[in-house]
Amino acid sequence: MKIIVADKISERGIALLRETGWDVLLPAAAALPSELADADALIIRSATKATAALLEKASKLRVIGRAGVGVDNVDVEAATKRGVLVMNTPGGNAVSVAEHTIALMLGLARAVPQANASIQAGRWEKSAFSGTEMRGKTLGLVGLGRVGTEVARRARGLEMKVVAYDPFVTPAAAREVEVELLPLDEVLRQSDVVSLHTSLSGSTEKMIDATAIAKMKKGARLINCARGELIDEAALAEALRSGQLAGAAVDTFATEPPKNSPLVGLPNLIATPHIAGSTAEAQEEVGTAIALQVRDYLAEGIIRNAVNMPALSPDQYQRLRPYMALGERLGAFVAQAAPPRSFNRIRIRYAGEPAELGTHMIRSAVLVGVLNAVVDDQVNLVNAPAEAAARGMQVEETTRRRERGFPNTIEVGVQDSGHEFTLEGTVGQDGSPRIVSLDGMVLEAPLEGTMLLTRNVDVPGVIGRIGTELGALGVNVATFALGRRAPGGGGEALALVGLDGTVDASVVQHIRALPSVTDVRLVRLPAAPQANAAPR
Repeated sequence: MKIIVADKISERGIALLRETGWDVLLPAAAALPSELADADALIIRSATKATAALLEKASKLRVIGRAGVGVDNVDVEAATKRGVLVMNTPGGNAVSVAEHTIALMLGLARAVPQANASIQAGRWEKSAFSGTEMRGKTLGLVGLGRVGTEVARRARGLEMKVVAYDPFVTPAAAREVEVELLPLDEVLRQSDVVSLHTSLSGSTEKMIDATAIAKMKKGARLINCARGELIDEAALAEALRSGQLAGAAVDTFATEPPKNSPLVGLPNLIATPHIAGSTAEAQEEVGTAIALQVRDYLAEGIIRNAVNMPALSPDQYQRLRPYMALGERLGAFVAQAAPPRSFNRIRIRYAGEPAELGTHMIRSAVLVGVLNAVVDDQVNLVNAPAEAAARGMQVEETTRRRERGFPNTIEVGVQDSGHEFTLEGTVGQDGSPRIVSLDGMVLEAPLEGTMLLTRNVDVPGVIGRIGTELGALGVNVATFALGRRAPGGGGEALALVGLDGTVDASVVQHIRALPSVTDVRLVRLPAAPQANAAPR
């Protein structure tokens, strides 16, 4: 075997590969194309670009290993077509982020940066920096994925009580790490410290706003080592100035670097420049992990953290690709639009060609869409089933014959407490994913971009008021699809409004305040997929 390590990884990782007796080369960039001609594996970080042109020179290549999470520097479509497995190393920095979270929490509790600044300025203000013990306090985690779980373990070591909100984790899974699951409002009300460890989506953007902060204990503290967009920075700044919150610590901002953030300069804020995952150990971990993954795949066929489909023939891949893209978008939509209750059952129904092609990869794609909308680590086609099982999700699959309407469809439903939210879609003649029904109501719309889902009483004037309000907010309507439960009016109706440009999450509150509107959800999906785009 010949292994090319194009970017610097840990020496331990290189040693693990060389222990096999394989040829492990670290060529200069100029020599990379020629060395790849007979290579079995390519290991990279972020510097090397595994483009389609480069892969054309690698006729024997079987696997690309990316030491890190993102694969933006890999042409996954080209790799998949050539039968090359692409794998990455998600979760490699979970411990580093968790430790940074704990460091920020303790720094807030004991005013460490402020006390240090005082000493450096030549002052001795011992009485000005009375601290707070964390022992016996309640830590509330918003998100109980890899990082949240590591934070919980460390907080328990500090003798803290840990509660969490994560609608995709079962109580049994939470109990294994001694965490009590609660609704979000209860986590905010009970916690002395709230720490964010969830992904960014339409439902989580600015989830910590003025309303959420008002529910927190007066004098509580807030930590964010996840995504800056989770917080309404203006609301947090006001809470820090008013004393509603005693302090906050952030490792990430909505805009980085923060040029005009209202948080910068506040004396009770600790800020670090997005370094929670930047430790020597984390870099060592991802370098070693990718070396192990590549070695195990080449030696034994073991696949871990793959992001594409190595076992599909080109013909199978071409036929499955649009349905996988459809399934992923359906899952992402349902995760963002379903009522905000904890659900653990996902039902997928296939009709026509999706059922004939084999549903395993489509099921994984649906789970990718669901999980990536709610967890703090990227989930891929290979690990999505295991990630879902770890959160106690049950997946029920059925097939059916379509007697009328669209012959090739996928329907995704989630159920909780007797209520089921369903979304059915198909692939258009141009290959684009489309919605054909929502919650049993016929409704046709593109499954792409930013969308506003509204429910209302079916009475005159609602549609006009929604359009007028969006116009007043400066939001342009791209598409407008309607559905209703029954003809004649008076029942339930819904609208799915496609929106142009960047849309602030605050639009939800404005539309929800309109007469006869009963519910509003903001859903964010990628733009229309390109004809040759590979499913992720």
